[in-house]
Amino acid sequence: MFQINRRSFLSLTGGFVLAGAASARAAAPNRPPMRAHEPFTFLFITDTHLQPELNAQVGCHAAFVKARGVPADFAIQGGDHVFDALGVNASRATMLLDLYKRTADDLMLPVHHTIGNHDCFGVYTKSGAEPTDPMYGKKYFEDNFGRLYYSFDHKGVHVVVLDSIGITADRSYEGRIDAPQIAWLANDLAAQPEGMPIIVVTHIPLVTAVEDYAAPPATPAKHHALSVVNAYEVLPLFDRYNVIGVFQGHTHILERIDWHGVPYITGGAVSGNWWHGTRYGTPEGFMVVDVANGAVTTRYETYGFRSVDPQNT
Repeated sequence: MFQINRRSFLSLTGGFVLAGAASARAAAPNRPPMRAHEPFTFLFITDTHLQPELNAQVGCHAAFVKARGVPADFAIQGGDHVFDALGVNASRATMLLDLYKRTADDLMLPVHHTIGNHDCFGVYTKSGAEPTDPMYGKKYFEDNFGRLYYSFDHKGVHVVVLDSIGITADRSYEGRIDAPQIAWLANDLAAQPEGMPIIVVTHIPLVTAVEDYAAPPATPAKHHALSVVNAYEVLPLFDRYNVIGVFQGHTHILERIDWHGVPYITGGAVSGNWWHGTRYGTPEGFMVVDVANGAVTTRYETYGFRSVDPQNT
């Protein structure tokens, strides 16, 4: 059983059905009245970690086939499309992305993409790549999926997709929203009509209690990689706007934390425990998100995958 200890004041739901509650918005009284919008449904499909090993292609195919049977307007891929571009050579990185694109054809929906840490090429020195390589780092993602951070509108709701990956000087990564992106985000939010409902997407979580769910590692991590290290610079921006949901990936768990009236929802993983079974009780799956009346309601859909090498955590 999970223990929430020092974060027990946070509202956390780890079940398969996570519902938005507009009453929580009273925690941030400076928000304007909610602007009306049309209802719609989208899919949040994150952490596919596609690879030729562990039957991952079979699993992704099954997930996408089930997903396309859900009436939805579009999908948001929450990052970590492949496993893994960080520490492999250019040939394998190219193969992984080609495999992902062929498999993703099964989805048959418009897809908006989010960069994940494993979607950065050659960052680890073991890859043999140099920073001068034309695919290096985030260029690998940009060349295949487009902008690193951006926004779009759908049926009266504004959706913001962030780049939460910070590449460090020693060729690793951390969770970080950099200064130019924070400035862009502030301007993007300020440009919206008063009361506009807003959804935010990030790969590495802005808010999570995942570090409380297990004993800390014997050797502390060199970089802050499980959440965004400078989230404190981002969260205050949301206090002034009608952010109705922040969708997050990376940790492969189902989790909801309400902070200042905003639900921070971590959406599990298509790959479960990196294709080894369940992760803290969360099986392989994806999230269906209904957006209506200025709130989000979610459910988690599994698709029957069985690991060939169970290592449930």
